[in-house]
Amino acid sequence: MSHKKEARPSMILQRRTKHDLPLPDEIMLEILARLPVKSLLRFRCVCKTWYSFITNPSFISTHLLCYNHDDDGYVIHMPKTNFFMVLFYRPHCQICTVASDRTFETMSEFRIPFTIESGYPNLVGSCNGILCFSDFITAKSKDVYLWNPSIRKFKRLPNTCLTLLCNVALGFGYDSQNNDYKIVRFSSTIAKPPEVEVYSLSSDSWKRIELGISWRPNVLAHNFNCTLASPFVSGHLHWMIEIIEKGSEQEERFTSMILSFDVSSEKFKELPLPDEGGCFTKCLTSFKEKLALIKFGSRVLSCSIWVMREYGVFDSWNKLGVVPVGSYLNFIGFTKYGLLLVRKRSQLVSTNSELESKDKSFLIDPETLHEKEISYISNQVDNHLDIAAYMENLALLDGENLVSY
Repeated sequence: MSHKKEARPSMILQRRTKHDLPLPDEIMLEILARLPVKSLLRFRCVCKTWYSFITNPSFISTHLLCYNHDDDGYVIHMPKTNFFMVLFYRPHCQICTVASDRTFETMSEFRIPFTIESGYPNLVGSCNGILCFSDFITAKSKDVYLWNPSIRKFKRLPNTCLTLLCNVALGFGYDSQNNDYKIVRFSSTIAKPPEVEVYSLSSDSWKRIELGISWRPNVLAHNFNCTLASPFVSGHLHWMIEIIEKGSEQEERFTSMILSFDVSSEKFKELPLPDEGGCFTKCLTSFKEKLALIKFGSRVLSCSIWVMREYGVFDSWNKLGVVPVGSYLNFIGFTKYGLLLVRKRSQLVSTNSELESKDKSFLIDPETLHEKEISYISNQVDNHLDIAAYMENLALLDGENLVSY
């Protein structure tokens, strides 16, 4: 007669049960804080304790500091149609692409999961893996969204607290002192100083603030230069404002100013511009985490790159070099390694018995002027392209009014 043997736990399991002590919470948190986002999302299901750890705002900010972000890349917003098609057909097929290496050879695509009223979302900026989008159509620019693709969550922000939205300009930054994300929105008429409001993610609300700097009394008109997203450098957001002033004997004078906003103190100040010669147009960006000014020559064939080596110091403006770009419309921005991404129009080619030209995208080293074509972007882009740094982050994992998809 056979006897069934009672199953016994292995010696390894016995030893773990009898002798091993659980890891202290401090050590477990140290380990978790160094894991990728996808792993942490799965580990929330291990137990209630781990769920509580991973969704805690303090842990989320610790993970942002501790996790190795060597594989961070860039998010590229590439609308699949032109502006006029959007106005008449309202397609909602906007996509983003994440380039996960510095060569732009490893690409992955994802669709924007929310619908902007006009059908034309505008990338305001990217900060610690959170993307900020608004409505491209100025008259309908009340729509603002925060989106974290790495955790598949987004939220629509509350409505504005300003009385009227007109000629809107926005900026998006991270308040490291208070572990908060903030959005600044301007609404301005032609001559009057702009009205300003600030959104705080921690309070999930807008509040009106004062500009707090003296507005020049002889301003006839002003305009925010929104060629590129407002650069976030040294804890400050920046905008280029182009001004028409009334000078002596009623002549009009064209000037520019850099408006800087400290996201922690929520105070504005004016920064100096380099005083080298005239130009056709100019815009602000960032170069290797420094504030940079791009000035396009009168023939619009090249751009000079100015970098503020020491933040806020006029004498630290330094001319990095001159890069041929063909047109100011071809300028896209810098990668975090200092390479310039531009689009150039190629030679005419024959397609179906018709001659047409096609834009190509290149990475250019501003010091050696070495160029490398980015074929993927060249094949995808129609007439508009936004690029911003991207990283995986747990921000927006927990909070109010979040939508999962």
